[in-house]
Amino acid sequence: MPLQSDVSARDLPRQAFETFKAWFNEAVADPRIEDASAMSLATANKAGHPSCRVVLLKSFDPKGFVFYTNLSSRKGCDLRANPRAALCFYWSALGRQVRIEGHVTWVKPDDADTYFASRPRNSQIGAWASRQSERLESRSVLHKRIAKRTVQFAARPVPRPAFWSGARVIPERIEFWSAGAFRIHQRQVFVFSTDDGWQDLGLFP
Repeated sequence: MPLQSDVSARDLPRQAFETFKAWFNEAVADPRIEDASAMSLATANKAGHPSCRVVLLKSFDPKGFVFYTNLSSRKGCDLRANPRAALCFYWSALGRQVRIEGHVTWVKPDDADTYFASRPRNSQIGAWASRQSERLESRSVLHKRIAKRTVQFAARPVPRPAFWSGARVIPERIEFWSAGAFRIHQRQVFVFSTDDGWQDLGLFP
């Protein structure tokens, strides 16, 4: 079952959101960057053992940053047991990095349905066929599962699997890093606390 949050969404400060939006749009427009939405996602299981992988940002707004996954995958299991995550964007061509840390909740089912419906049909079928992160005896097993689902959904739209949804990282910390000469970088961080709300701080490089 999707995890439930006891943390209310805390909108990013306008300055932080507008900075991320501007940097992201510049990265999207830069032909040197293959996929500006690629971000490292770090999670940890209940025992605190960390895991990191690259996923794709699918949407963002002042309330958080959304990606989609199989809920039974390693990251899905981590997030259900320990609903915190860190994200990192690194756009080397622009000399910029954004680090985000926060609490995680799942998106509403209607939002997950809408995004799933926008995916290529083969990706939809792949979501049904893959038992993500589980041991795969041979590629032929996967191909057979894909073929089975292709026949199953041949005459109708592919529905979203109940085990597939979107996770939203609700920021409690967001840092903007710009490369500088001689490693004298610029670092600006926005940090949320229940006592003081959002604070805007400069950091030593």
